[in-house]
This record gives sequence, C-alpha cells and structure tokens, in this order.
Amino acid sequence: MTRAAVLRDHAAPLDVVDVTLDPTGPEQVRVRLAATGVCHSDLSIVRGALRHPLPAVPGHEGAGVVTEVGSAVTKVEAGDHVILNWTPACGACFFCGRNEPWLCDRAAADALKAPYATLDGERLLPVLGAGAFAEETLVLERAVVKIPDDVPFEIAALVGCAVTTGFGAVTNTAQVQPGDTVVVVGCGGVGLSIVQGAKHAGAERIVAVDLTDAKRALAKDLGATDTVDGADDVESAVRALTEGRGADHAFEAIGRADTIKTAYRVTRRGGNVVVVGAGRHDDLVSFSALELFFQARKLIGCVYGSADVARDFPRILGLYQSGALDLDRLITQRVTLDGVNDALSAMEAGEGARTVVVF
Repeated sequence: MTRAAVLRDHAAPLDVVDVTLDPTGPEQVRVRLAATGVCHSDLSIVRGALRHPLPAVPGHEGAGVVTEVGSAVTKVEAGDHVILNWTPACGACFFCGRNEPWLCDRAAADALKAPYATLDGERLLPVLGAGAFAEETLVLERAVVKIPDDVPFEIAALVGCAVTTGFGAVTNTAQVQPGDTVVVVGCGGVGLSIVQGAKHAGAERIVAVDLTDAKRALAKDLGATDTVDGADDVESAVRALTEGRGADHAFEAIGRADTIKTAYRVTRRGGNVVVVGAGRHDDLVSFSALELFFQARKLIGCVYGSADVARDFPRILGLYQSGALDLDRLITQRVTLDGVNDALSAMEAGEGARTVVVF
C-alpha cells in the first residue's frame, strides 16, 4: 500500500488515500518519491481543463529513489536516484527516428496501458504515466533518468518538468541567440525558467510580464532586465523598450488564447512566438489571414521544451551545480501530500512560483 492523491471527480478535491501498486512488471521501475512539483498542467487536469481518464493519480514532476526493478530493466537499479520523465520515448516510432523524442507517438499510450495501481479493486491511471502525487509510483524504465546522488530531490523534481520546459523552449525550440530581445508572458515556474534560459543564452533584453508584483520582482532577480504589469498595455510597453519593433522572441507560459495573442502582438515582424503553456482544447485563438501573411511571425508550439531528457536533464543539472542557474529561488512553498489541494488552489489564485510536495 502507498498513499496517493486520487482524482475521482473534477468538481471535488483530490482524495489522499491508500492505494495498491501492482507488482513490478519486467520493464518497470518502482520509485519512492522524495519530492514532486505542483505544475499548472496538474491543475488543468484536476479542474478538467485538460482531459484525462478517471480515476487517476495526478503529478508528473517528480524525483526519488528506485526501490525495485523489473527483470528486463538494465539502466537503473535499486538505490539509484532518478527524475521522472513524463514523455518516455519509445525510441522506435517516426518521431523518435527523427530525433524528436518529445513528440513520441507511443509515449502516452505505453505508459497508460502498463500495470499501475488499484483502489478498492478499481483500476487507477497514472497521469502522464507518472502518478507522482504519491509516496511511491510504478513507471516504465524509460520514464526515469538516473541522476547523481548529490542533487537535491526538490531541484531534481523541478527539472523533471518546469525547468526543462522553460529552459528548453529558449535553447532548443526558439534557439535564442546572444543580443536577442525576449518577452516572457507569465512568470510561474515555467516562465521563470524561460527567463533564466534567456539570460543563459545571452539575450540583451528580457521583459517579464505578469499580473503579480511578487512574480515580476522574482523575474527581475533571476535575470529579467525589465518587467511589465500584465494588466497594463503590454504591447505599448514592450515596443517602447524595443525601439518600436517588438521582441525577437515572445514566450507564452500560461496557455490562454488572450495571452497567446499578447505574445503575438509584442513580437517583431519575422520574430518567434513560442506557445509553451498547455491550454484548453476549446480556447480558440484567431488570426486574420492578412496579419499572418504580413507580419511573417513564426507561431511555434513547444512540448516539453523540445527536450531529449537523456541529454538535457544532465545538462541543466550541471548548470545548476555550477551556479549558472538559480533553481532554488523557483521554490516558493513546500507542503506535505495532505496539502496538495491547498497548493493547487494557491496556484489557481496566482500565488507563488512553484510549490513542491515533500515526502
């Protein structure tokens, strides 16, 4: 038995109860979680904005210790420290063959059909194949990446999603260059990781946009050169900072139609508009045929920071350990598993950057 936060109904809080993990399959790994970040995607799934079969255990931004491995597992063993990878690439599909593992055709389906857990005899599903709002989880071997034992679990957990998504959006997806101008719309955990990624890439001007004073101040501390209140005329403010042109790159880290349009409007002609936030399937964004033609902006979707986790997790952790990335400042609250509902409510209210569930 292990305690887990179970999502049964989008209208009800998560229910923290005992669940029964299945026996570890040949290609599976059992992990005792040490820390799990509370991601906005978790909030969207819990509230029903993102669809997922129920009942399920949310949480995907986790790190912990391997406690058991299946008979066919070769890359990790009991006692290893690992980060969960919520896009466990198969290595054999069309996208994996094109070195685009973040788009793997089989990742989600394979993870969800693998043995996982039951509650009172009813089958549970692990959200994004991870089920990290739990003391222990059962995942595919390819859903874990081994890390050095001296990496703090709280930091490792954030690298499992927020940091890799934000940093990767800058370095992999948009490939920001030294001297570029960057706008970041939304300064939660992902947005602040974009800010740090832009600083690391050598961006000349980094403009952080958010509704809250605290998040804008934190963005400034982490590398933003300028901040703009999201309630103000963001387009005018950004153009005033960029000689009227707009930014070379704008990153939207919220996942709403209105903020995507804001990111589009603050970008210069020919610039990149990178949509990093995961939004609702029915929240439609409209553009005129003329503006798409005339502005020549590139509208780019970004999944998981276009990351190859086997390459990017160690890279990011190395930058953290060298002091090049300040990931400790991303954590603004720590809670136990029993506090996960309050953490989701705080995120919904726009409070803090990242809450971490500590086990």
